[in-house]
Order: sequence, then structure tokens, then C-alpha cells
Amino acid sequence: MVARMTGIDDSGERVSFGFEDVAPEEKTARVGGVFRSVASRYDLMNDLMSAGIHRVWKHDTLSKLNPQPGEWLLDVAGGTGDLAIGFLKRADKVRRRRGGEPARAVVFDINDAMLVAGKARSDANAFAERLGWVCGNGEALPFPDRSFDALTIGLGIRNVTHRAAALAEFRRVLKPAGRLAILEFSHMTLPALQAAYDRYSFNVIPRLGGLVTGDSASYQYLVESIRRFPDQGAFAEEIRAAGFSRVSVTNFSGGIAALHFGWAV
Repeated sequence: MVARMTGIDDSGERVSFGFEDVAPEEKTARVGGVFRSVASRYDLMNDLMSAGIHRVWKHDTLSKLNPQPGEWLLDVAGGTGDLAIGFLKRADKVRRRRGGEPARAVVFDINDAMLVAGKARSDANAFAERLGWVCGNGEALPFPDRSFDALTIGLGIRNVTHRAAALAEFRRVLKPAGRLAILEFSHMTLPALQAAYDRYSFNVIPRLGGLVTGDSASYQYLVESIRRFPDQGAFAEEIRAAGFSRVSVTNFSGGIAALHFGWAV
């Protein structure tokens, strides 16, 4: 059974949903609809859209995070659990060499259909006693202060309605010196590459989504949401403003994606 937590109240302002500006509660509902529609084929579409490169990005994200035995991970917008399961596998490798307590992880996502798809993964069963699945809003995390050693959010922060509120929550639930790793689609480092990537994104990805999932509109939103997301430097400043230190940015695939990494203080 997937646990469910409620979200937060709407503050009344307008926020971006792709190229539209909508009320916050409308964005929350529409994002939920997007991922509920594509949940059963979400992993397949990620492989097709990126030619599997998203797995390399996640591998490098986990390398930077350096999972250790006994640690607790919170994987926000964790979807089908790629990062959480990868975290536990890596921590177990370290544990086999030098001992220690088993690592644990919680996959936290606003969309119950994504969590159901994640729990059905064959590799999730191996960690059933150490891997939790909780449905809720990342702007109001239902966990005590200083609960986690590390927090990840992979390809999900752009879907959050109020990023500042979510970042404040991330800092609250991390222990002192806890690590924050945010992997997100970003902006190409060379304008010529950005133009080529835009042509691919707008002309291919929605059509591919329509063929694979029967829902081209959700992938049109995905492309638009990436274009509305702040560039690497601007988002790094948002993370610093939330109280994180030693914030760094690592570009992947020429800036198609970027890893923002910081430390709770």
C-alpha cells in the first residue's frame, strides 16, 4: 500500500505550467495528470528520449552523492525509484567491504501511479524492508527536522509549484552536513547546440510520447517546462538562498541536464 500525505494550500499567485501561466493549484493538479497518464511507460520513454543517457546522468549523480552504510536517503519526486534503488545498491557494496548498518531510503512522489509502477519493479523487491514509498507534496514534507543524510530529486524540481518552499523543506529535513543532489534538464552551454536541441525537442519528443504512451500533450508540457526552468547559474542561486553551502553545478551532455549539488548547514 502506498502511503498518502496531503499537499499545501494555494497562495493565489500565477505559476508556470509549460508555456502557460496558471493558478498554483491548477499546476499541481495538471502535473499530477501528466505523470499519472504516462506512469506505466515512464522509464521506457526516458530511455527513448535520451537514448539511455539518463542512466549515465543518474550513475554520475550517485557517484557524487557517495552513498554509505547506515545512511537514510529521501528521494523526492522519486517516481519509479531509480535513484533510491541505486543508492541502496551502492551503499550495500561499501557495506560488504567494511561493514556497518544497512542503508535505507524513502521514495516520495506526489503521484501515486508513479509509486505503484516503482513498487512493481523487480529490483525493488530486493529492498522491500529498507525502501519506503510515500505519496505527498514536496513543498510540505511529512518528516521530522534533520531526518535524512542525503536527499535527491531527479528530473522533478521543474514540476514543483513553489521551488523556494520545496528547497526550504529539503534543508529542514536534512541533517547538518547532509547532501542535496538535484538532477534536472537544463540549458545547453553553446547557443548553436541549444537551437538544434530545441528542434529535436519540439518536433520529436511529443510525437514519440504520443506513439509510446498515447499522450503527446504530456510530452509537449515536458519540453515547455524545461524551457521555462532557470538556467544553471540562476538555479544555483536559488539553492544558496535556501541556505545550502558549497553549491556546485556539473553539466551533463553539454547542458541537456545538470547536477546541482549542495550541503545543508
